[in-house]
Amino acid sequence: MERKTTPDYDLLIVGAGPAGYVAAIRAGQVGLKTALVERDHVGGMCLNWGCIPTKAMLESARLLERIRQARQFGIDGIDESKLRLNWGAARDRASRVVQRLAGNIEVYLGRYGVETIRGEAELLAPTTVRVGRRVIEAGRVILATGSRPAPLPAAVPPELALEIDGLFALRALPASVAVVGQGPNAMELALLLKMAGSVVTLVSPAATLLPMADPYLSTYALNRLRHQGVRVLLEAVPTGGTAGGILVGEERILCERVLNAARRRAVIPKVEFELTLDDGFVFTDDYLQAGHSTLFAVGDVNGRSATAHAASAQGLHAVNVIQGVRWKLDARRYPLNIYTFPEIAQVGLTEPEIQARGIDYRVHEYPLAANAKALAEGNAEGFIRLLAERRFGEVLGVQIVAAHATDMIAEAAAIIQAEGTVHDVARIAHAHPTVSEVFLEAGLAALGRPLHE
Repeated sequence: MERKTTPDYDLLIVGAGPAGYVAAIRAGQVGLKTALVERDHVGGMCLNWGCIPTKAMLESARLLERIRQARQFGIDGIDESKLRLNWGAARDRASRVVQRLAGNIEVYLGRYGVETIRGEAELLAPTTVRVGRRVIEAGRVILATGSRPAPLPAAVPPELALEIDGLFALRALPASVAVVGQGPNAMELALLLKMAGSVVTLVSPAATLLPMADPYLSTYALNRLRHQGVRVLLEAVPTGGTAGGILVGEERILCERVLNAARRRAVIPKVEFELTLDDGFVFTDDYLQAGHSTLFAVGDVNGRSATAHAASAQGLHAVNVIQGVRWKLDARRYPLNIYTFPEIAQVGLTEPEIQARGIDYRVHEYPLAANAKALAEGNAEGFIRLLAERRFGEVLGVQIVAAHATDMIAEAAAIIQAEGTVHDVARIAHAHPTVSEVFLEAGLAALGRPLHE
């Protein structure tokens, strides 16, 4: 095939999820002629069926739980026997949130001159893509095609199987659900279904509930989820179907539906040239290049991280590299957020990672039960753990369990990004009363000078 002498675009991006559309917007902002290829919905899995609808539904469940606690705050007159989560109405609210955000993305793409091309992409060469009958040449190509969950074990009866998009299409909630999977997604869905009124069993093939988290957090999360009424089976997989449920080993699990929250697999389009894979994901170097200087792979498709914010950060990183900014990727600075009650978040190195590097370190923990704002709000469950290098005090990792831990972790990420120390943390003035004061207290505790401990 004869190549065009002049590319159609400076940059062609395949996939309009958090990695792809963010890269497209940034490319348009810096003046690159950019096209974005998408076969389905702009926003990808996160916006349309994952992060956003799940968080909207979890907020409905959280509000229901807070209303049940009204008497603790001096509020009378609520008949708890009539309280319930209307699944259909909550789902409709989540859909409105999704539609608004999707519309916003379309506006942003148009504002910066990004052309959206609808269709299935096929990579003919590192800078040549076919969409339908159209063959497109680009100066650079970014592959941002995301991932999909691995299929449920064949032992699960097809009539019980349910994918996450199918869950949010239901008008009524199943009375009982087995969630099969591991990690934050499985944990959040199990808790959501339990708080919405289902009997829930989480069947995880992993030995720990959160394999990617610090073991301390994973143990806390397991105990907390069980305390909240979710039955959790670790190192377990469905081995067969039975009347009204599934078999896990010799045990019968009664359930109306089996929700797939399995580990995700890369979605890789048809490729007409050699592309190196690593465990089914596109292999990339520290600059997100996929074996060719003109081809990049960002987001879930490269297997480096499975979060939307990491995907977006990688999209921005790839555009920076295209512009000549040769920074190496540092994935340890991506936060891990788990939207449970309370929320769980971490950033930086875990204890096993620090130990594997032979670093001498100390752990400083501070409880939310000593924080004024947390007590005033009735959200005193939780703690902050600060992992710091012993000699100079560089902050290596931070873990938070708190009502708004997923918002608070950004401060920790900034400290780690700046290679800050516990001395820096102890000098940051925090407004009072705020839950974020736990950072200050943890920093002071690391220096042996805690104020409220």
